[in-house]
Amino acid sequence: MISVNSVTVSFGGYDLFDNVNFLVNPKDRIGLAGKNGAGKSTMLKLLAGLQNPTKGEISKPNDFKIGYLPQDMIHQHGRTVYEEAATAFEEIQRLEERLEIINHQLEVRTDYETDAYMDLIHDLTDINTRLDYIGAGNREEEIEKVLKGLGFERTDFNRQTSEFSGGWRMRIELGKILLQKPDILLLDEPTNHLDIESIQWLEETIDSYAGSVMLISHDKQFLDTVTSRTIEISNQKIYDYKTNYSRYLVLRKERKEQQESVAKNQQKVIDQTEALINKYRAKASKAAFAQSLIKKLDRMEIVEIDDDDSATINFRFPPPALCGKIVLTVEHASKHYADKLIFKDANFILTKGEKIALVGRNGEGKSTILKMIAKFTDYEGTIQIGHNVKMGYFAQDQAEKLDQNKTVFETIDELAVGDVRKNVRSLLGSFLFGGEDIDKKVRVLSGGERGRLALCKLLLEPYNLLILDEPTNHLDIRSKEVLKRALLGYQGTAIIVSHDRDFLTGLTEKMYEFRNGEVKEHLCGITEFMQKLKMNRLNEMNTKSIFAKAAAAAAVAAKPKPVQVNDEREKELKLIKSQISKSEKEIERLETEIKIVDEKLSNPDQYLAVVNDKETFAKYEQMKKQLDAEMINWEALQGKL
Repeated sequence: MISVNSVTVSFGGYDLFDNVNFLVNPKDRIGLAGKNGAGKSTMLKLLAGLQNPTKGEISKPNDFKIGYLPQDMIHQHGRTVYEEAATAFEEIQRLEERLEIINHQLEVRTDYETDAYMDLIHDLTDINTRLDYIGAGNREEEIEKVLKGLGFERTDFNRQTSEFSGGWRMRIELGKILLQKPDILLLDEPTNHLDIESIQWLEETIDSYAGSVMLISHDKQFLDTVTSRTIEISNQKIYDYKTNYSRYLVLRKERKEQQESVAKNQQKVIDQTEALINKYRAKASKAAFAQSLIKKLDRMEIVEIDDDDSATINFRFPPPALCGKIVLTVEHASKHYADKLIFKDANFILTKGEKIALVGRNGEGKSTILKMIAKFTDYEGTIQIGHNVKMGYFAQDQAEKLDQNKTVFETIDELAVGDVRKNVRSLLGSFLFGGEDIDKKVRVLSGGERGRLALCKLLLEPYNLLILDEPTNHLDIRSKEVLKRALLGYQGTAIIVSHDRDFLTGLTEKMYEFRNGEVKEHLCGITEFMQKLKMNRLNEMNTKSIFAKAAAAAAVAAKPKPVQVNDEREKELKLIKSQISKSEKEIERLETEIKIVDEKLSNPDQYLAVVNDKETFAKYEQMKKQLDAEMINWEALQGKL
């Protein structure tokens, strides 16, 4: 499909890529890996045709359709959400206009035996095939399905796009790309600004997508779920792994160990050769021999060891101040904005040392209740903070709230007190701000750097209650893992809002779901919660299907007709019910076995043992695929029933 041939990209004398080659095949699911600045986003731009290589070429078939979602984009205004999504079907309009012209030509022309007439027939076939593929006949249904999958309500469809935040406008752009059904999707951080349900919907959409997909993401579980191939960019080279992200990490570690071993042996040979050269160089009888050894060394290709991007934040939360057993009590808490109800009657008690997660779609009130607890907004009901509770609050936009005109050092130094003030430079160093970086103004920092600086502020006091609203925004995968380990070791209490399932796995065992104005408690981890969510959605789809079929059947039944007994039909019904029962048992078995491995993977002491056990890990991956397949089978059987 796409062939990258001997591509080199240079910037100011520095090679970002040097003579790289790879193919993107039909239905590939590729994740791009590599440290920040390695060139992942540049590679997507090259494939999208937005940037040209310095050398080499990128070839693709004629009429090859590419859908590219960048991290930052310019949004168009002046349309409603629905109208903007409908612009994805401009191709359909062009094809239908062309189809009308061809049909007219075929009606009036009589040169049936000519090549030109046959070309019209071929064009007609190609256009009809393309129209069928991109859903020309049911575009309204497709628009609604995609917009609702991305979290928009039907009431949002007629709102102007300018009324929405940048994150929601990014969803509209993603929806337009999905509706266009290009031959390849190039997605740069597509899960940014998506909630858990929308991420799960996107995973299912990508899984069933007919074209190829190449993406960049800092969401480890998303990568593991949707990709089956990982292309790493390192030292201007390409390393191609036919596996998902987690397995790639294991193979990459093995590759580096092999490189180190080969490099060590090569260095021994070099040292021995140089010793011989020095020994025989001065002897006339051995001068020719010494010269041959020198040439041999010059021809030797030195083994390079890939650079490890080992720079990662390194910290632990300070021991929390002593407090009472009951840290927080929420009773009948509700929130309205004017006449709009956000949620009502929220009730929960948070005890010392508990860590809970708030989950649900965007706009349901998760961030709002955190602001209520932190006394940043008014509310109805009761929210009572426990005895001697000292609260640390990390807002979703905490990084943007930093004073843009202060330096990194000033941002922390002005808040530091006591012993912490003596160690500000060391503290900043643990968050990757070293040397001249501490004198940078906040306004010149990247999103990731601002996020790290905002997190650093949480370590300035011994809080015993942490309120964290999307703390992993802008953090890379390794920094998320460090933050997760720090929270696992934190002895205080925490309330966490996050859409990163890998981050929440093993961190919280109690969830509060915000949905349709209500708050519901779930005594489980994120993995079990997501499985419940998926089953509920399938049941809802099945119920809708049953009601639709029942209505159709009622309409038919209203017409008088003779009653017929069909033994074959009764047998078929029994068979389907039996198959459904077997499918449900198989789903239950797979979920149980997957949960056992998930628990081991969430345990830092057992994680490496599981990942390094190739047979167990392969079986685990296979079971997840079997579960997905069985869920689809179960849904099909229910529909058939």
